[in-house]
Amino acid sequence: TAIFSAFHMFGIVSVCKNTILIIQIMLLIFVGPLYEIVGNTSSHSDDGSSPQILLLHPFVFFGRTHSQIYVNHNGHLTFEAPWSSYIPQRFPMNGTRDIIAAFWTDLNNAVNGDIYYAQFTSGHLLQQVTQDINEYFPQLEFSAKWIFIATWYEINSILTTDGKFSFLLMNYGYLDPTSSPVQAGYDTISSTEYFILPGSFSSNASGSNSVFSHNSNVNEPGRWVFRVDQSPSGKTRVGDL
Repeated sequence: TAIFSAFHMFGIVSVCKNTILIIQIMLLIFVGPLYEIVGNTSSHSDDGSSPQILLLHPFVFFGRTHSQIYVNHNGHLTFEAPWSSYIPQRFPMNGTRDIIAAFWTDLNNAVNGDIYYAQFTSGHLLQQVTQDINEYFPQLEFSAKWIFIATWYEINSILTTDGKFSFLLMNYGYLDPTSSPVQAGYDTISSTEYFILPGSFSSNASGSNSVFSHNSNVNEPGRWVFRVDQSPSGKTRVGDL
């Protein structure tokens, strides 16, 4: 079942105070904490993936340094190879891949719906993510050198690093309901580190009451943020900040 928000089809049909107010309200309802939707558009293909994307800065994900990434159309990111899986497997998978799943489900963009990806080493998005990370982790004095943004409809998966610390942000706007199972979170090779967002595999994963969109681990509804360069304990971590 494809998930596609009508927000992207919404346009300004007249300019007046009331219209602008309505649009501002709709932005708050539909966009939530989403970062700017920018970048290249992946192909319109069911169960497809982006081409190999060479990263402009290495990204350390729980001790493994990655220099490439794939944006898979069914709501997840992988590093070593594309992956077409559309039926979510519950974490921990104890598998052979690092995976970041912002919204792992059966998404079909073959007919409509765009999937975007972009990366930057300068500009306002680096300033934005630097400000956000320092708000959530003020003791680290983080200054982003690189940001990668993948967007599926109203869902962002954001990777960022300053060369020392690595962070993952997952942002959720309005999520159209789907009858397909959904999982969000991340998992590493052999599941030494993993996290499952509350609401995964439930009827509240999507729709107007989505747990992903209404809850948070940083007190900002619709946003989930994790430090992912390494676990402070060196052991399996389930969603610790």
